[in-house]
Amino acid sequence: MPVRGLPPKPNLDHLKYQARDLLREHAQRNLGAAQRIREFHPRFGGVCDAEIFDAHIRLSDTQLAIARESGFPSWARLKRHIEKPTLPDRLNLPHHERIEDAIFRRGVELIDAGDVAGLRSHLKQYPNLVHQRVVFEGGNYFHNPTLLEFVAENPIRHGKLSPNIVDVTKIILDAGVEQAALNETLLLVVTGRVPRESRVQLALIDLLCDRGADPNRAVQAALHGELEAASALIRRGARVDLPVSAALGSIEDVRRLLAGAAGLDRHFALALASQFGHVEIARLLLNAGEDPNRYNPVGCHSHSTPLHQAALAGHMEVIQLLVKHGARLDLKDILWQGTPADWAKHAGRAEIVSFLRAQEIHSNGE
Repeated sequence: MPVRGLPPKPNLDHLKYQARDLLREHAQRNLGAAQRIREFHPRFGGVCDAEIFDAHIRLSDTQLAIARESGFPSWARLKRHIEKPTLPDRLNLPHHERIEDAIFRRGVELIDAGDVAGLRSHLKQYPNLVHQRVVFEGGNYFHNPTLLEFVAENPIRHGKLSPNIVDVTKIILDAGVEQAALNETLLLVVTGRVPRESRVQLALIDLLCDRGADPNRAVQAALHGELEAASALIRRGARVDLPVSAALGSIEDVRRLLAGAAGLDRHFALALASQFGHVEIARLLLNAGEDPNRYNPVGCHSHSTPLHQAALAGHMEVIQLLVKHGARLDLKDILWQGTPADWAKHAGRAEIVSFLRAQEIHSNGE
């Protein structure tokens, strides 16, 4: 899920209170607390709710979860950010203005300017630059990027890309980059609004795949809304698994893949089918035993449930199906503490609000 961004003047005592609250909610077996611990405590990744509730959790554990939920690797690093901030800690600045290394920063400036000749000369003068990384904290991605990853404009820094960004990217690739940087850049490109709006997303996908980027990790990230990019990745060899089939509405593929799919893929598939309104696919998954009351998996709007996403998008048939299969109306999302009805109201979907409120009254026996 998105990190909880710190306020302009964060207070360490307030964060300590949040850690204590999370510890108390864990003791109360709160599902939202389990989801936060699962996502932000490295010891509990992929662990089911029951195991998290049965685990011995200390205040230091919830402090670590709060720190990572805020985009910092540890409580100590979060504490230093608040008490002794440096230039990289100025989260109000765009990422390129937070770079302390002058040589690296100049490389990013040349990328942003579309200066092919200047970038080529800079990389020739500093050949190790393509292997260096900078550290950013306070966000939920782009923590440790190489120079290559700045070509995606994701996170958004300027809101636009140089018209010759493909040629700029070739210069960096020709200098030699690591596989991890290739894969991460592809992921940023396929999930980025700016590459799509700049009409370079597909060209960058082809270029990065030509140079060896793996389309499989990127394709599931693209499913959250960049479906043209997802199709391009499939064309480039990405596997069409159960979540991909569910997002694209390929019901025959879902039928074929469902029996052999792992539990996480089924969980992911229900989240995507609910988000995109594929009611028959959601029905198949629910009839196969998927629980509508699990928070969505990490990487798929994990701060919410399938019912939240269906309510936000306005998929009435999916909503009715989820409710029929026991989806709880009172579960609140982790970030804003809203119920599915609250999400529908925020989206201006009066008919869905009315339906969900009526179901709440019925379930309360009024």
